[in-house]
Amino acid sequence: MSEPSTASKVFPITPQWEGDGTHRIPFLAYTDAQIYQRELERFFYKGHWCYVGLEAEIPEPGDYKRTVVGERSVILVRDADGSIHVVENVCAHRGMRFCRERHGKAKDFVCPYHQWSYGLNGDLQGVPFRRGVKQDGQVHGGMPSDFKTSDHGLTKLKVAVRG
Repeated sequence: MSEPSTASKVFPITPQWEGDGTHRIPFLAYTDAQIYQRELERFFYKGHWCYVGLEAEIPEPGDYKRTVVGERSVILVRDADGSIHVVENVCAHRGMRFCRERHGKAKDFVCPYHQWSYGLNGDLQGVPFRRGVKQDGQVHGGMPSDFKTSDHGLTKLKVAVRG
């Protein structure tokens, strides 16, 4: 008995080919939502390295490039110490995509929605009104007393530099 092909390992379902001698890929391979989700999961989100850019595209500290991995908006950025990070372009607070430019230079990233600020490495640096707002002798809003910025950074992707 032969080993399953690589294609059957990637796609455990078998699209139905119409008739003998058909040499076209079934239309459903391009339009089926389940197949599309499987492709995203298997090719972009699990166990595979994805190219996001060249070191030469971000030569100086603070240089960044916004791109996508599957459907995830990500930022390739060079930190002040020269290291390279890839972080999701989604604020940890309310899920807002904060980086609008395709490339540029930044000292940090700030979400326009509630002004949460992140370092170039994706760590949360600051939250406005963290201790709330004092009004009429009372404190309103603010973060819980056990809130830790270290628990609320951007999602970081693994990075490998080939040279």
